[in-house]
Amino acid sequence: MAEDYYKSLGIPKTATADEIRKAYRKLARANHPDAKPDDPQASTKFKEIQDAYDVLSDAKKRQQYDQFGVDFSKMGPGSGPTGRGPGPGGSGTMDFSDFFGPGGVDLGEMLRGGGQRRTKRSPVRGEDLRATVQVSFETSITGGSVDVQVDRGSKLDTLSVRVPAGLNDGQVIRLGGQGNPGSRSGESGDLLLKIEILPHRYFRREGSHLLLDLPITPFEAVLGTKVEVPTLSEGAMVVKIPPGTSSGKKLRLSGKGVLDSQTKQVGDQLVVIKIVLPKTISDRDKALYEQLAESGSTVREGLW
Repeated sequence: MAEDYYKSLGIPKTATADEIRKAYRKLARANHPDAKPDDPQASTKFKEIQDAYDVLSDAKKRQQYDQFGVDFSKMGPGSGPTGRGPGPGGSGTMDFSDFFGPGGVDLGEMLRGGGQRRTKRSPVRGEDLRATVQVSFETSITGGSVDVQVDRGSKLDTLSVRVPAGLNDGQVIRLGGQGNPGSRSGESGDLLLKIEILPHRYFRREGSHLLLDLPITPFEAVLGTKVEVPTLSEGAMVVKIPPGTSSGKKLRLSGKGVLDSQTKQVGDQLVVIKIVLPKTISDRDKALYEQLAESGSTVREGLW
């Protein structure tokens, strides 16, 4: 338990209920274990923030905490720590059952070094596990199943995991109950999978759009043409290259991109034009280029 709940939330003792709520939401969002999968202290920090909010957001608990500190939950309804201290209705005696539970404690056992409380031990949740899984570019776009190897210390398990469409590189997927088992009837931990997307031979991704570089010759750029290009999920499609197309121009194939997991909208495929010279030029082609050069036309006229 944190020693100072106000310090845990970063607020003064005079904070209003609304200020407490805002501070909690900001810190909980920033320190949630899902947001910091590689930080082993994230769960502890998140629990500390949660404990502080549970007390300070409750007016009665907050009043008791301000009066008695972190041990307020051990206090009774009276003026003393047990509710039977000196004061109206108090007897001036202390009942040790308030500290050790209704079952009491064997003081002789305490003197012999025993001294354990006779309370039932709480269930313990299992530890979360982390693993990295490589996903093909196609599967990250369309979704599918991947096999994941999980190291559980004493054995290596292989799990078949269904992944959704539109995955992002570095994204973490939480699989509830697939971590290490708990103890004393506690629930199992979770498995946190970090996605590593393998590159594609010719496709690349920008947000919800797929990009494909299309090389064309200079005469195709000047005169225009029709070219067959691949798509990721619908086979080849014919794209019309307009006459006078410059290198770098993007031609759009609507709805042939990536599903956005947030908006549920599918992006586009963008065909990026790249004007490329042949590796070898025939004497005839060279003569034609020389004739074009003699025309005196230039794309730099008036640029500088």
